[in-house]
Amino acid sequence: MKKIYKVAVAALVVAGVAFAGVKFAGMLGKHETGKRYSIVSTSFPGYDFARAVAGNNTEVSVKMLLKPGTESHTFEPTPQDILTIKNSNLFLYVGGDSDEWVKKVISEIDPKKTKVMKLVDLVKTKNEDVVEGMQEDEDDHKDDHDHDHKHDHDHDHDHDHDHKHDHDHKEEEPEVDEHVWTSLKNAKEITEKILKAALEFDKAEEKKLSENTKNYTDKIAAVDQKIGEMVKTAKRKEIIVGDRFPLRYFVDDYGIKYYAAFPGCSEQTEANVKTVSFLVKKIKEDKIPAVFKIELSNGLIAETLAKETGAKILEIQSAHNVSEKDFESGVTYVDLMERNLEALKEALNS
Repeated sequence: MKKIYKVAVAALVVAGVAFAGVKFAGMLGKHETGKRYSIVSTSFPGYDFARAVAGNNTEVSVKMLLKPGTESHTFEPTPQDILTIKNSNLFLYVGGDSDEWVKKVISEIDPKKTKVMKLVDLVKTKNEDVVEGMQEDEDDHKDDHDHDHKHDHDHDHDHDHDHKHDHDHKEEEPEVDEHVWTSLKNAKEITEKILKAALEFDKAEEKKLSENTKNYTDKIAAVDQKIGEMVKTAKRKEIIVGDRFPLRYFVDDYGIKYYAAFPGCSEQTEANVKTVSFLVKKIKEDKIPAVFKIELSNGLIAETLAKETGAKILEIQSAHNVSEKDFESGVTYVDLMERNLEALKEALNS
């Protein structure tokens, strides 16, 4: 599941040329928006948490680089994106397969000007899991080297993080599940750490930013509690996801068992016959009334499973990105988790 973004690297080279010899007096926010400070996030989670911290503070510019409605794992930065990062006060990125390109940019960032925060470093991580039914799926379309490399990891995904480092000299955190924000407890912790970082360049607004943060983390905690209470009394504790599965942190919080077509960062979109047959069998045997697809997915695997079993198709949110419509309407992480509450309530109790 290691990705090599050749086009992204080319973009970085172009950006380096574009950036050479250019001096910026002052900060990006002031340069582009007339605002004093800027926070830039590669994807929706960091953007939403930073936006919540900033609140209606007119001095802070919060920007998401990933375009709404697009696939997060194949994002390629433009030269302007890289300039935006280099001239921000705070840069947030996930730290997994979805933004390998960031490493080159960070090497060129002035640490005195821009604070960099990697989401996977802010909370405890888990190794990406390969559960029953996923076998021989995720590497079908990769080269033999990648396949063999991943195969080695499949047998030790439960080993500790340090042991995994020994198996890969190219990736900083091999096989770590990057989707840490899907745990609402992690989301709360990440938001609080973004506040601390923001106060380093906006101490004058400490009271307001702290209030904003508490208001938002209280909302996160409230949804977390509602989901937990609902799952405790639910008829079943198992879900089937006919898609990638970027929700391990989420389901682990509530003790929900899952089966899915692929791990969270798999490049595949088409499951093989063995996987589909396995999932169809599980749905029938365990009398699962609904099968999930992930937001922004084409839902083709879920449609196949539904056709074979009569199960209903529901959508579950990983919050890695949102649709253009949701983005324009100002949808938040909390809103998306509220949607998950309702979808799970139906799937676990029907």
